[in-house]
Amino acid sequence: MAGTLVRILQSPGYARLCRGSVLKILLADDDERRKAALAAALTGEGSAEIVTACEGELLADAVARHAPDVVLVDMARPDRDALDGVRSLSRERPHPVVLFVDEDDPAFMEEAIAAGVCSYNVGALADAEVKPILRAAVALFRRFQATQAALAEAEARLCERALLNRAKIFLMSDRRMSEPQAHRWLQRQAMASGRRLVDVAEVLLANAERRKPQ
Repeated sequence: MAGTLVRILQSPGYARLCRGSVLKILLADDDERRKAALAAALTGEGSAEIVTACEGELLADAVARHAPDVVLVDMARPDRDALDGVRSLSRERPHPVVLFVDEDDPAFMEEAIAAGVCSYNVGALADAEVKPILRAAVALFRRFQATQAALAEAEARLCERALLNRAKIFLMSDRRMSEPQAHRWLQRQAMASGRRLVDVAEVLLANAERRKPQ
């Protein structure tokens, strides 16, 4: 696998993908010979900068220290223990992760993707296959991040809407307001205090909760 990766990184297709800019790759590989071969190939090509983790350093910590563009994990064989570092990285500092393994293991592939791997690759690869793989890894990561952000935004909007409805229901019950009157009251309070509508609703409900008899 090391020879395959060195050949890939030295290929004209890889250099064109970088488009003249330096791509910083964090290489996660415990095999010093493979690591040295990759470092030499990348340094010689000049289209990428390779960084590595210190011995015993967690993958997430190495990413925090180096701020790479992509993480490349190379395994001679599927290693489930090594996926713990990828899982931690996905939780703490999400980054595109490309995984190369020599041996096929469908169950391990599913675990790797669930752990946060964007691109899972088995065996030797032709030079022509590298560009689509790298593009797909970056695109999948960006799409996933965008989907997660959109989901979080949608959930936040739903929570805010529910909070506003609770505040209006409270005003309708406690102060005998109609729904439009309750909404206008919240709007006036927000304008007067320079706060968001949902923040006014939250304070209103919190104060109402405190006034409840114990």
